[in-house]
Amino acid sequence: MASVGSMMRQCNRSACSESAAATLGYDYSTRTAWLVDASSEPHPATYDLCHRHADGLTIPMGWELHDQRRIVTPLFDTRAQAS
Repeated sequence: MASVGSMMRQCNRSACSESAAATLGYDYSTRTAWLVDASSEPHPATYDLCHRHADGLTIPMGWELHDQRRIVTPLFDTRAQAS
């Protein structure tokens, strides 16, 4: 679950107005990028991403991505209730 501070922030991708759900960080020297659950405070060296952009993230060839987000499994299948 995103923290209260992250819910007020939006995805940093152009033309996206979704709420931040993950934070992207990177280290050029080790060619490593990481995704974590949205941080509570913004940092100038990271980027906030919504669920869609975090899930669809691609990194440069030769880099490693460490996805450290918690996976939240819904208790109920809401699709079945919608029909």
